[in-house]
Amino acid sequence: MKDHKTILGIDPGTNILGFGVISIDSKGPHYVDMGVFDLRKIKDPFEKLANIFAGVTELIEEHHPDELAVESPFYGKNAQVILKLGRAQGAALTAAVMKGIPVAEYAPRKAKIAICGNGAASKEQVALMIQKTLKVELDPKYLDATDALAIALCHHYQMSNPLAGVTGKTDWKKFIENNPDRVKK
Repeated sequence: MKDHKTILGIDPGTNILGFGVISIDSKGPHYVDMGVFDLRKIKDPFEKLANIFAGVTELIEEHHPDELAVESPFYGKNAQVILKLGRAQGAALTAAVMKGIPVAEYAPRKAKIAICGNGAASKEQVALMIQKTLKVELDPKYLDATDALAIALCHHYQMSNPLAGVTGKTDWKKFIENNPDRVKK
């Protein structure tokens, strides 16, 4: 079994795409890298998608992540915005899938709950908690990148929580059957 794991988190956007990379070892999660792809100067929407695909491919080749976690587009009043976010997400996901990297998707609210305990937390609150959790100073101008780190951490928490996905009485029963050593009598 591998003694460490690398997770690449993506906060998709067609103007600003945030990315964050964490590594997980026996001592927990550690900061590796973060940044943004600033695509605002590119006018052609399809050229933006090509840049996202190429940029995420480069990140994968540089950091060799074991998994990719991406923020899902959330419902908004403007369908065009959701369509654009979905395309940006698709370009990033395609880069991972083409490299054989497993992908997980998380709603923004789920990531905020995982990091701050509050699904309505602000980007600034998320950034502060990321700094404390990863014990690193982060530049506040990279809030899209700290959101990507939050997505990566959310994925780590989801994958390392033995109760993740447990939702009802039958699931608890199944959990107890599958984990008798974790139940105190």
